[in-house]
Amino acid sequence: QLTMSSSSSTQGPKRSPECLESQELQTPSSFQDNPLQQLQLASQEVLEKAKKSGRSKCPRCRSSRMFYCYTCFVPVETVPTKEIPTVKLPLKIDIIKHPNETDGKSTAVHAKLLAPDDVTIYKYPCIPEYEEKRHEIALIFPGPSSISVKDIAFHLQKYTKKGVCNSDDDCAKEPVLKQAKIEPKEEKSPNECISSSRNEGSRLKKIIFIDSTWNQTNKIITDERLQGLLQIELKTRKTCFWRHQKGKPDTYLSTIEAIYYFLVDYHQQVLKENYKGQYDNLLFFFSFMYTLIKNAKCCAGKK
Repeated sequence: QLTMSSSSSTQGPKRSPECLESQELQTPSSFQDNPLQQLQLASQEVLEKAKKSGRSKCPRCRSSRMFYCYTCFVPVETVPTKEIPTVKLPLKIDIIKHPNETDGKSTAVHAKLLAPDDVTIYKYPCIPEYEEKRHEIALIFPGPSSISVKDIAFHLQKYTKKGVCNSDDDCAKEPVLKQAKIEPKEEKSPNECISSSRNEGSRLKKIIFIDSTWNQTNKIITDERLQGLLQIELKTRKTCFWRHQKGKPDTYLSTIEAIYYFLVDYHQQVLKENYKGQYDNLLFFFSFMYTLIKNAKCCAGKK
């Protein structure tokens, strides 16, 4: 399912199936034909073995699944949890899932499986109230008022009374302005904010992603609980998702792609740190499935 945002793509560095080159996918030509080949992934041998043995039972609900249970958010019995990588994220992630979104088609579960301590999935309309923490939360969603990742620090300070906080504790105590349009009389310039971006950026505590088809999003994005949140748009990435929705631009990403690409940009542009593959394993399942599907389509086309 496509989400309003994120995730990424194909296979690990050492896998290069025979049909890989010839398959035509709705894939960008940037990174050229296989944007995921440079990922630093944990060994996917456990998934190779599970693929050969076929579907297995979910240890909780006992349903028959492939690789993981998309309702219980756990690996199946043939995929030992200890062989699945765990990713530590720099902030918390809430995923709001449309009730009509098909569980088995959503990539949101990948984030919960791979970053279980930092990801929470909610099924709409059961979502949290975000108003009191609006100064430390942002929503990934394109729109006329959306900003880019690099501008997060500058814009977040508009949501607190003083504009700038010296510590996370100070920010937590700041009262939230009732009207989003009220701004401090004297704002820091973008350059000043960027120069103190580690201090500013650390104030962002949570990111919200919407997991639904693009046609289903209107009901969620117009919910009063999400109004007034800073909105961020990911404009420069292209999807590798095999269920890309017809008629939508290839910059509309699957949920796990949106999460991954956001975190890479946040790490570099807000935390101002070199990216060394820290979040690549968020694409552990996605890249493996991408390769399986690409090979199947490619080989079927050759027969």
